[in-house]
Amino acid sequence: MTRKFVLGMALLGSLCLATAEAAELSLLDAMSTARIQAREVMAAQAQAEAGAARLRQAKGYRMPQVRFQEIWMTTNTPAEVFALQLNQKTFSFDDFVMSDPNNPDWFENATSRFELMLPIYMGGGLSGRIDQAKLGAEAAEIRASWAADSAALAAAEAYIRLAQVRENLVLLERSLETVDAHVNIARAYVDQGMLVRSELLMAEVEWSRIQDLLQQAQGQAKVAEANLSFRLGSDPSTTWQLHKLPDPQPIVEGIDPWLVTAETRADLEAARRMLSAAELEVRVQRSALLPKIGLQAKYDFYDQNPFGTGAHSGSVAAMASIDIFSGNRHRAAKAAAEADLEAGRQQLEQFEDGIRLGVKDAYETAISARQRYDTAMAAQQAATEAERITEERFKKGVVQMIDLLDASTARQEAETRQLVAAAEAYLATLQLAVRSGRQPESVIPSPSNTASPRTES
Repeated sequence: MTRKFVLGMALLGSLCLATAEAAELSLLDAMSTARIQAREVMAAQAQAEAGAARLRQAKGYRMPQVRFQEIWMTTNTPAEVFALQLNQKTFSFDDFVMSDPNNPDWFENATSRFELMLPIYMGGGLSGRIDQAKLGAEAAEIRASWAADSAALAAAEAYIRLAQVRENLVLLERSLETVDAHVNIARAYVDQGMLVRSELLMAEVEWSRIQDLLQQAQGQAKVAEANLSFRLGSDPSTTWQLHKLPDPQPIVEGIDPWLVTAETRADLEAARRMLSAAELEVRVQRSALLPKIGLQAKYDFYDQNPFGTGAHSGSVAAMASIDIFSGNRHRAAKAAAEADLEAGRQQLEQFEDGIRLGVKDAYETAISARQRYDTAMAAQQAATEAERITEERFKKGVVQMIDLLDASTARQEAETRQLVAAAEAYLATLQLAVRSGRQPESVIPSPSNTASPRTES
């Protein structure tokens, strides 16, 4: 009675886990959702927006800069009092000769100033900064697409792991039912004197072992489901009803096509943009050694009260400057930029080599995983048939209970290996796609083979 009660509760618990308030989800739906809702994707998109804003900021320095200032002051400095009286157009020569110009009274002045600054030539530094900002914006946009691919891959991995552990739950429940039937048969044989009690005890031990595995798998299923919600950026308490995965597909292409697409992988393209930005940094630092030319225009309103318009005047000035000696700061900065550029080139070459090596590793892993899946499928079928034959022979009294238990254990282990091999084959193919610069969805089998149609949750 106790075993039947535990078995029933296990079945009920797994049924509730799979169906209570569950949102239906296919593998492609999960990957699509992660591309939009995953936090790393949202962060990468925000960084892309920041890059676009920095480009607009850099371009803004090429435009005229208009500034307004309101300056109020009071002074008794002779030269300033004299100049401010002229600016306010309140200067009187009679007052000037009748007073002591070296000891004037305190004088108040408010200046409302409109100023325009226009860079004309900045030695190429300004255009270099704009080009750098453009490359940075492009790199951020490319990194956002790489983040989306990575998020889709992570969601697919979480989905497949959850599907795997749920399939394992079903297999363990079935194994528990089978061993429970074996225990009942053994008990009946013991009561009839056809079997010694030690063999019944061995069957009960096997039942306990399967029960422990089932409880462990139930806990793993909860963690796997929470991980899927995490990868989708969803509520952690969400439960998911998964579509049945079709069988893993074999790798039909040789390694060369995968290496070709890897040459344009998104993160590699972003790194190339940043290396181009480092090349521009040398030009920008060199511009500090060249002349700078600009235009300044200002128009002032003078009054004794702030924002007054008692008098006004303006000026336009063209300015040119060049640093003759700056303690070798600019030359040192240029040398540092050149060294950084060389370091970036070496790092990019290493990155490219690493990507090619990673593709080769992922390709061999995918091929090996598919072969292990085929082997596991054959082993699982053989183990199932072996158990069936052993059970028939046990009922005829040809073999002992230990033989039947061994056959059941072998079948359960073969089924577990088949589940793991299927998941590893899926994951290896997805990893190969992403490492080769392809979207992970491109290697997902057609959804026409799934068990149920897609419905909106």
